[in-house]
Amino acid sequence: MITSQSPLCERIRAAKGERPSDLVLKNCRIVNVFSGEIVEADLAISGETIAALGQGYKGHEEIDIQGLYVLPGLVDAHMHIESTMLTPANLARALVPYGTSTIIADPHEIANVLGINGVRFMLKQSQGIPMDVYFLAPSCVPATDLETSGARLDCKDISELASEDRILGLAEVMNYPGVINCIDHILEKIRLFCDNIVDGHCPGLSGPDLQAYVCAGIGSDHEAITIEEAREKLRLGMMVMIREGTSAENMEALLPLVSPKNSHRFCLVSDDLHPLDIMERGHLNHVLKKAVQLGLDPVLAVRMVTYNPAAYFGLKGRGAVAPGYRANLAVVEDLESFEVKVVLKDGKIVAREGELVSGVFEHNEIQDISVLHSMRVAELSPESFEIPERGARARVMELIPGQITTRCSQYPVKTYNGKVISDLDRDILKIAVVERHRASGRVGLGLVKGFGLKSGAIASSVAHDSHNVIVVGVQDLDMFMAVTEVIKMGGGMVVVEGGMVKSALPLPVAGLISTEPLETISVQLQEISSLVKDMGCALKEPFMCLSFLALPVIPELKLTDLGLVDVKKFQIVPLFF
Repeated sequence: MITSQSPLCERIRAAKGERPSDLVLKNCRIVNVFSGEIVEADLAISGETIAALGQGYKGHEEIDIQGLYVLPGLVDAHMHIESTMLTPANLARALVPYGTSTIIADPHEIANVLGINGVRFMLKQSQGIPMDVYFLAPSCVPATDLETSGARLDCKDISELASEDRILGLAEVMNYPGVINCIDHILEKIRLFCDNIVDGHCPGLSGPDLQAYVCAGIGSDHEAITIEEAREKLRLGMMVMIREGTSAENMEALLPLVSPKNSHRFCLVSDDLHPLDIMERGHLNHVLKKAVQLGLDPVLAVRMVTYNPAAYFGLKGRGAVAPGYRANLAVVEDLESFEVKVVLKDGKIVAREGELVSGVFEHNEIQDISVLHSMRVAELSPESFEIPERGARARVMELIPGQITTRCSQYPVKTYNGKVISDLDRDILKIAVVERHRASGRVGLGLVKGFGLKSGAIASSVAHDSHNVIVVGVQDLDMFMAVTEVIKMGGGMVVVEGGMVKSALPLPVAGLISTEPLETISVQLQEISSLVKDMGCALKEPFMCLSFLALPVIPELKLTDLGLVDVKKFQIVPLFF
């Protein structure tokens, strides 16, 4: 029953000026995502909700923000928490001071290791924190049958997840050949979410195949890398999510497509974001800054990280500074630097000047220790990484700077005593993927160009999407030692040189996530990144780049524990011609 003392009545009375609001922010410049204006007004907050905008409002607490700009809390419409290597609580600790109030996450990374229990772990660990974390049910676990994952989510599992309050829809449908070829179990998952959001993932798809993909009910895509690709998807009604993350930076190429007429069909997202990038530049506040530097109107940019994603995902009452909307706010210095001064979540100040307010977080301890024991690997030896010579030329994964796609190139191989060895003159190194879920003993072997290592090896249990252990190196012994150390730690990242472990970053949660805060992980990452650079690698993020070389849904050539994958043909191909 609604009474005169109910929050709703209290809010209405506060909006009319009949009672003081709980909090009034004075002298605001409010970014209005509806009208496209900057409105000078006071902002009255009652409980968790904005009551009114205007002049003369009184509050039990009043703060003069002296002409600073007030934005809606920032919303990341597509993010993989696991790529940050942080638990949801530690991620919130890192992102909230940058103005982020909401993320929509696809937990398929941890689901590929731990199945539905991994998703439930993420749901539990994201409760009771001052950032709203929503999820989509992973659609492709495993992503393909061209790799070995630790788990499989079938339609029954997906149906169970659909009943969870914070599951908003079906996560990126990466198996686009399965959609357009009417594979039954793929279509059944889509049917389960026919009244909700179905997220897309279709790099390079075009023409009738793209039409078929979209007509299945898939509403978005974050994989466009050219303006032509994005325009075609926009014209078909897709929500185009422009990705600006660590390994894929597509904003510069795609922003010229955005105009006042079509801006409501775009979001700016991070997708995969590395801890060092969060530490050094922030989150969506950095994306806003770069978008404006590239010439995008500031209010349009703000709308693309607030109202657009909130509206697309049906998050009622979020994404705008207006009466009746949740009082999730980011107060920034200006609309150029987007330096965040104050952050409010549900009407409470949770961060000031880049620091969390004391008492905002409770300790969020990991209760389920089963997530800490996920490595099951058969016995290995240095000989496990030998490649017998079976031809003069081989398929080589060639890196494309700034992208997670690769070229499928052909090069002559360098050999010694009938074995393929790394060719440092051509910057062609050996690479391997070791199956780590079922102790099968499978090791996929290949070659990669563009990594730059002159010595040593690096290995990681972060290898999208099935997260087997991936290693690249100059010599077999160093590769073997790097993988062995990853296994010993229960997952993580390792640098080996000259038969010695030089540095390591443990990731004990499913081999993907640390239990440490951002500051600790960043120090460890800086150490291992510096060592890798000293070994000759010039890549900005070598471990993140390495992780995507095992992702068989991103063109053109990738490596899994089953072998080399021609992504365009969606099949295993031999190393040698």
